[in-house]
Amino acid sequence: MPSSRLPRWSVRTRILAAILAVTALSMAGAGFTAYLVQRDRVMHEIDDRLLSRVEAVRVVVSGSPATDVSGTEGSAPAPSSHATTREALEAVFSRVLPGRNESSLGVIDGKPALVSAIDVDAHLEEDPALVDRIVAEVSDGTVRLGTSVGPLGSLRYVATPVNIEGDPQQGLYIAAFDIDAELKDSISAFSTYAIVAAGGLVAVGLVGWLVAGRLLRPLRDLRDAASRISATDLTKRIPVQGNDDLSGLTSTVNTMLDRIDGAVSAQKQLLNDVRHELKTPITIVRGQLEVANPEDPDDMRQAIAIAIDELDRMSALVDEIESLADSQQSLLNRSPIDIRDFTEQVFAKASTDGNHKWNLAEFAEVACLIDSARITQAWLQLADNAGKYAPPGSPISLGSRITDGQLLEFWVADQGPGIPKDMEDRIFDRFGRVGAQRGVRGSGLGLPIVAAIAKAHGGRVALQSSPVGSRFAIEIPLQEANG
Repeated sequence: MPSSRLPRWSVRTRILAAILAVTALSMAGAGFTAYLVQRDRVMHEIDDRLLSRVEAVRVVVSGSPATDVSGTEGSAPAPSSHATTREALEAVFSRVLPGRNESSLGVIDGKPALVSAIDVDAHLEEDPALVDRIVAEVSDGTVRLGTSVGPLGSLRYVATPVNIEGDPQQGLYIAAFDIDAELKDSISAFSTYAIVAAGGLVAVGLVGWLVAGRLLRPLRDLRDAASRISATDLTKRIPVQGNDDLSGLTSTVNTMLDRIDGAVSAQKQLLNDVRHELKTPITIVRGQLEVANPEDPDDMRQAIAIAIDELDRMSALVDEIESLADSQQSLLNRSPIDIRDFTEQVFAKASTDGNHKWNLAEFAEVACLIDSARITQAWLQLADNAGKYAPPGSPISLGSRITDGQLLEFWVADQGPGIPKDMEDRIFDRFGRVGAQRGVRGSGLGLPIVAAIAKAHGGRVALQSSPVGSRFAIEIPLQEANG
């Protein structure tokens, strides 16, 4: 048999169900607690009124207040001027009248003998079993409080003996309250509360449904936007509404989509650039091999030499593309570095180029957290560019310094022809070279690698150029090493 699947409830429905469940439980708990408190109060009032009946009976029978009516047990009424027990009970019934929801009964020798002249809802004499039970309870001559559930309903009663000295008859006065009738007002109030609570629960459900839908709308927009996004269209964005957690999530997702869109665009641009850059050496190698004369050794050697040179250039290009990709991943291995020693080491490596006069202009006296390998790679790339484009024998300066107390700067300055104004931004793009204008052929990836390394450190590459020279500087935030 196929297994039955549980219904799939939306987040909106589950949130609303949880709210309604908690609200309903809270309302029910509050109402039930209030009802129990009210019921307990009513029961205490019934007991107080029953005990007051005991007091009244004793006053009527004995002519003086009783001294013990504090509990469910007490002494029988004291002897009085009444000649017989019946006479005493008649006096009680004539002076102690039952109140609302109250019944009374006079018993002589275990048999109902007197009832109230006032019409009452419950007639105790109609329940012989109850009368027999009460007679048995007070057979020891004590006052008794009790509760009965029977044909007459739920009753709370008190029974007090009425005995006259010299009269062998045993009298008993019983007063009882209908508990259900006494609790009717409380039950009615609770019923009204239940109706109002149900209406309130419906209102909470409607408001909760609307509010939950409004709050979850960004999630639905996110779902719809995600369903529309494809590899060929990453331009869709989710409208941001409000200033809460969900709107913050929407902004974060939009930012993520921006990064993805940028990464995909950069990947496409890289593939286009690589295809364009590799097309030239491939065309050259193919052309040389097609026109080479296999029977002419000199022609073959020339074709092979050109092919190897182009293949070497292609291999170097692939290595630089890999280096650029690694630099853009922002994976740094920072460690405390003494910048003065570091500057001297980089200068020693750069000054091996004997075609220029190298000058260590300045160095920063500070220890910082940097990826020394990456900074060395970027700094030497700047030095290599200066060596390529500056006239032979011209001076090249190199140094490090702290600017504005916040930036650490690694710079290289040459006296070359400078960078044309319209190319100052282009040279930091992949394959954005100005070699044709400056007479040097390059891959066009050197400066983009430098820019990627500076960006990975949270900085940038600054350029100052004029017809008499250029100054490139790697500027990164100063992070001093503690200890």
